[in-house]
Amino acid sequence: MTVARSAESVHAVVKAYDVRGVVGEQIDAAFVRDVGASFARLMRDSATRIVIGHDMRESSPELATAFAEGVLDQGLDVVHIGLASTDQLYFASGHLRCPGAMFTASHNPARYNGIKLCKANALPVGQDTGLATIASELIEGVPAGPGPRGTATEEDLLEAYAEFLRGLVDLSGIRPLKVAVDAGNGMGGHTVPAVLGAVPQLTIEPLYFELDGSFPNHEANPLDPKNLVDLQKYVRETGADIGLAFDGDADRCFVVDERGEPVSPSAVTALVAERELAKEPGATIIHNLITSQAVPELVTELGGTPVRTRVGHSFIKQQMASTGAIFGGEHSAHYYFRDFWGADSGMLAALHVLAALGGGSDGSGEDRTMSEIASSYATYAASGEINSTVADAKDRTMAVVTAFEGRAQSVDRLDGVTVRLPGDAWFNLRASNTEPLLRLNVEARSQEEVDALVTEILSIVRG
Repeated sequence: MTVARSAESVHAVVKAYDVRGVVGEQIDAAFVRDVGASFARLMRDSATRIVIGHDMRESSPELATAFAEGVLDQGLDVVHIGLASTDQLYFASGHLRCPGAMFTASHNPARYNGIKLCKANALPVGQDTGLATIASELIEGVPAGPGPRGTATEEDLLEAYAEFLRGLVDLSGIRPLKVAVDAGNGMGGHTVPAVLGAVPQLTIEPLYFELDGSFPNHEANPLDPKNLVDLQKYVRETGADIGLAFDGDADRCFVVDERGEPVSPSAVTALVAERELAKEPGATIIHNLITSQAVPELVTELGGTPVRTRVGHSFIKQQMASTGAIFGGEHSAHYYFRDFWGADSGMLAALHVLAALGGGSDGSGEDRTMSEIASSYATYAASGEINSTVADAKDRTMAVVTAFEGRAQSVDRLDGVTVRLPGDAWFNLRASNTEPLLRLNVEARSQEEVDALVTEILSIVRG
């Protein structure tokens, strides 16, 4: 049995959806080895091997090796795929039909690292599906393996991943496009050349493709507008038709139009939903509750079934599985595909956007600019997510609800509180799970109405 650990130290790292912490302070090789052993014990009844991938962070190879040692000690085999994006690891899990572990801290700073775990076929592992059990064993000590040690092998699946994605979206008939891509020194620099570089109609203009886990140019978090500035400038300088920005582990993709203006992830969700519904009329489309109302309206108009869910990949993936949805999208630029084992892939979403922009062989597009395409889905004005530091999130939320009681058409608490107002306006207030923050999202028919609501709500929240 391994050494026991304090509950406080374990719960600081084993979070709701993954394992994540500061390397050398909260997680190290010994800790990760025990996580690997516990995960192998959890998977033993349903699997004989576990596939492991890692990002470009300096600590990732050592931690991936330590995790593998824990798995091997428990008698399961290991398949190392080496450098990978998170969605490439999901592909490997589905392709090899085995559980997986991806070493990455996504968009977090360089001093962090972590593990995203999945069952076979990329099924998510969260608190209720394994992480709580792993945390308990880390606290109590992980029992020793039952018998013979497993065997480790290596397999390069990058080209198989690229071919699989290109097989899902036909780009053969698109017009020539110049595509500026900011990889943020993350794993997009590894996957973009393999996936998009093989499409002859695409001219890739690379920015920050060098794999560097110290992130020397900017944080690999395109959700923060300051991290899109370089790409926006680069699109204009190169005369690109479109810009794509990937986060650190390249599972999220953000789009910039030919003018250098950001395209809302809700517009991308609507675009992909329309394409998927054209292939499968009447299918179900998932959207989280702070995605633009334009998405469910479009899905309904096209004869599909929109399903609203909480924010967060575990909820989306659960809904994808239970409803048989063909596609799901989030405001954070996570895009989920039934044909990708229900998992998220920013690269697959990018292929759909490029097919629409290029007027692909399915005949679904014309030679429109990216801004023209995006504007066709921009029915509403939105605030984007605005964070406020508060001492008592519940108290401030109730104060806002009380202030709007006379005007609210409806109030629901699916995730935080969503208040619907006359004239199609709505807002959502959600408390952060990890910080003393309230997150506000507002949508309305005009920017003036959005701005007025934001001012009114923040005056109450920040009081």
